[in-house]
Amino acid sequence: MPTVLVVDDDDLFRELLCTSVARHGHEAAGAASLEQARRELAARSVDVVYLDVRLPDGSGIEALEELRAGQDPPEVIIITGRGDPDGAELALRCGAWDYIEKPTSVDRMLLPMLRALSYRAEKRRRRPLALPGDCGIVGKSPRLAASLAQAGMAAASGTDVFITGETGTGKEVFARAIHAAGDRANGPFVVVDCTTLPGPLAESMLFGHERGSFTGADRRQIGLIEQADGGSLFLDEVGELPLGMQMKFLRVLQERSYRPVGGGHVRKSDFRLLAATNRDLAAMAERGEFRHDLLYRLGAFRLELPPLREREGDVEALLQWRLTAMTERTGTPAPAPSPEYLDVLRSHRWPGNVRELLQTVDMSLVAAHGERVLLPQHLPLELRVHLLRGQVGAHAAAMAKGRDERAPSAVPAGPGALESSGPAMVDAPAMAQGAPLPWREHRSEVLDKAEREYFTSLMAAANGDVVRAADIAGLKSARLYELLGKHGLVRGRRSIPEKAE
Repeated sequence: MPTVLVVDDDDLFRELLCTSVARHGHEAAGAASLEQARRELAARSVDVVYLDVRLPDGSGIEALEELRAGQDPPEVIIITGRGDPDGAELALRCGAWDYIEKPTSVDRMLLPMLRALSYRAEKRRRRPLALPGDCGIVGKSPRLAASLAQAGMAAASGTDVFITGETGTGKEVFARAIHAAGDRANGPFVVVDCTTLPGPLAESMLFGHERGSFTGADRRQIGLIEQADGGSLFLDEVGELPLGMQMKFLRVLQERSYRPVGGGHVRKSDFRLLAATNRDLAAMAERGEFRHDLLYRLGAFRLELPPLREREGDVEALLQWRLTAMTERTGTPAPAPSPEYLDVLRSHRWPGNVRELLQTVDMSLVAAHGERVLLPQHLPLELRVHLLRGQVGAHAAAMAKGRDERAPSAVPAGPGALESSGPAMVDAPAMAQGAPLPWREHRSEVLDKAEREYFTSLMAAANGDVVRAADIAGLKSARLYELLGKHGLVRGRRSIPEKAE
């Protein structure tokens, strides 16, 4: 018997909808909050969820992806008492089945449920197709789970697929997985890197050429499109495809036929197109940098990959996967990550995404060769400096905000005074003396205070170990001793733990 979960904090509405669902012969359950909904989903298999937008413990739309995580996620129908076009669009983009505004009729509420249940029954009758377990895609976050589910659908559909996402999110890995899970798995997987296509020879590389078709063509050359016959053609960074080639490639997509350079006969190639880009092709098309008609033809199925910073918990999963791979490759145990090392990995935003993380872990393993524990000191210096500068900048901003809050909101202006559109940024001690300090004195005072607070926190984080503190700060020990002495944080070397000597 299908199960329907109604998540709404309005007791009367929840009971009414549960009763209507039960009258159609389905099992109905209710929840008044997101926490109760999570417990219900953990305790039973649910087919459809009615989800209110405004709940006592959070937003239904923000929790949508979490509730739909898993191998067989429920279909979610968003219900709200306030119409919001932006919210409706966001809900559909996050995987909602439908978006209904209250108040409405019972029939309007139940129709999407009946459609969703019919869809799920048909889907279960078909052979489920999932990506292979060894496809190299690592992680269990809700965002990644949703992408994996979409990729499985794309593999089963057999249609062309257009994959978007930031650099390093694994677009080629997903493309290979879709190819391996589809009905062309035994065919070739041909990669075309559009960033390296040489302008004058791009047509020859894609379509091939006949002997004597141009200077240096001493034999017939098979093009990449012909090589992909019976398999998949992966256009990596399709946004870099030269404009001159875009029109010619459009004809290839429309007819799956091409003419080699210097050839007199049209040839056929039965390939599946998988294209990927990290650029906004719609914006490029508006600027005349990419053809609109080619953009429309690229893929009947679009798959957007999430950045690593939005994949909660996957940093640890990717780290463990890399460490396990090292152990299997070398036959020796990989070093264990320390809590401090994990904290640094979690705090970084990873603009290079999975690629950047894996390269960073590899560099850490090289630096920690022979050691049993991975420490922040094993991370690349550039990463540690970047994070430290961000911490110092955030600390300075917090101090400045505190000074602004303590400063008077307005200062009487005398004749000829300059107008100001914001609050007077004058330090309170200086105002107490009747006039601001000279700029150099004010700057020196602020910097000294910031330095002292930073180095106090630094020594606390290093447990008094000056050698470790110097490594974290990226300073030489002599320079750190000098700065600590300047602020009265150390008296010579006698106050430093012996291991720092």
